[in-house]
Amino acid sequence: MKLFEIVEDTISVEQVMRKVIHPNCGAVNLFVGTVRELTKGKKTLYLEYAAYKEMAEKQLERIGREIQEKCPEARVAITHRIGRLDISDIAVTIAVATPHRADSYEYSRYAIERMKEIVPIWKKEHWEDGEEWIGDQKEITPYPTGKPEIGGKDA
Repeated sequence: MKLFEIVEDTISVEQVMRKVIHPNCGAVNLFVGTVRELTKGKKTLYLEYAAYKEMAEKQLERIGREIQEKCPEARVAITHRIGRLDISDIAVTIAVATPHRADSYEYSRYAIERMKEIVPIWKKEHWEDGEEWIGDQKEITPYPTGKPEIGGKDA
């Protein structure tokens, strides 16, 4: 069972959740990120996600380790989809199981925020009137060629 994955197929939220269920955990928090239709007033038709798969999976695993350092009982699974995603498709699912609910909420949020900081995944937005590679997940560094530039801070 792989806990941290980059996939090209539809994500099963239930399968991701089953990876973390444990008799000692009384809470499972699920974060499910979907493709929204409107972004900054523009109508999105679909998105394309890309990633450095091996590095992205290592960074997802790193996030899991960081959470377990803070909460040793925590169980974490993260799956992110790449390729073309239509409106309402699931882009990411994060499951965090802990003995108590407060921790599961806290570490689920930590996981998605940390993903945006360190995981090499980027997207191209396709709108009614054009398209653009957005760049890093925090939307700070653009990737006009569709990937981080060699020699740039994100390469």
